[in-house]
Amino acid sequence: MTTFQLLLLIVAGGVFYLFFKQLFSGNHPKRGVDFEAKVADEQIGGINRPDKTFSTPSVQPTRMEQLLKMTDDAVEKKDFEEAKKALGSALIIEENNTKVLQKMGYVCMQTGEFEEAKESYEKLLSLDDTDDMAHALLANVLHKLSDEEGAEKHHERALLLDPEYAPHHFNYANTLYELGRKKEALVGYTKAYELDDTLEEAKKMMKELGSDNE
Repeated sequence: MTTFQLLLLIVAGGVFYLFFKQLFSGNHPKRGVDFEAKVADEQIGGINRPDKTFSTPSVQPTRMEQLLKMTDDAVEKKDFEEAKKALGSALIIEENNTKVLQKMGYVCMQTGEFEEAKESYEKLLSLDDTDDMAHALLANVLHKLSDEEGAEKHHERALLLDPEYAPHHFNYANTLYELGRKKEALVGYTKAYELDDTLEEAKKMMKELGSDNE
């Protein structure tokens, strides 16, 4: 055997050794075994096969989110009956959802259904008696229902919870003005304007009531 033949034999032996080592190690592609993405959005296929990719699925809105969106769209179009239907369905899903109750109260106020608005705001307060906005809104409803004692009570409660919120003073002043208690209303309008000088309506009422007292 020549030296060249001996060299070929050694090379061949090395190739066979590596082949069988890989074969029995299990570290080779297997037929019938699919590629598994390591993360949700890992892509396979690349440029040559763009149809073969994994991608993160888009998050679908919940039924509650859909109903709230339907409500907002209907309110924007001033279709309050459609808004009420969507909110009614939302309350079936979650009867104590504060966002739904707030919207239902608002919609009922727009349609003049003050008793239903009252129920929504009272439900809100049964869930959280420290909700100053719910107190203020209930006060407005009670004033519409001619329950002046109840309206005053909830206006004062709203002011107690957040005395630095100008609209609370302004809304209470409006109620007092309509009741003919103009001196008290002037105090409310003045305080509202002190807290927020962008309230032009408060400024207007201050001038009106100030001239009345001259």
